[in-house]
Amino acid sequence: MTQTSTRRDRLQARAASGLGLVSVLLLAACTSLPEPIVAFAAAEQAIATADQARVADTAMPELSEAREKLTAARAAVQDKQMVQGERLALEARVDAELASAKAEAAKATAVNDEMKRSTDTLTQEMQRNSGAKR
Repeated sequence: MTQTSTRRDRLQARAASGLGLVSVLLLAACTSLPEPIVAFAAAEQAIATADQARVADTAMPELSEAREKLTAARAAVQDKQMVQGERLALEARVDAELASAKAEAAKATAVNDEMKRSTDTLTQEMQRNSGAKR
């Protein structure tokens, strides 16, 4: 009787673990991927940062593309295409960051050009003043 009882216990244990595995697989199959909330928030923040930096003046194509990709990402999520939605949101963030970087580069170039002009003006003034004293 102990041999039969041990055998029955093993079968019940296997059945229970098999049932547990099946339930986990069913739950995994039934659950959908979560919405890419973090990717959306990052993209929206990058676009807002670009807007605040007045990127529209210097890097409008990149910023427009970021907005279009974010809109497409929202549409993909509504169509239950979470992976594509997240990818598009990430691309939107990168495009907005590129727009910000281009705007910052343009500002830095403008400052650099102004400094060169000022230096040239000072150099000319110094040459003119040193020539007048002789």
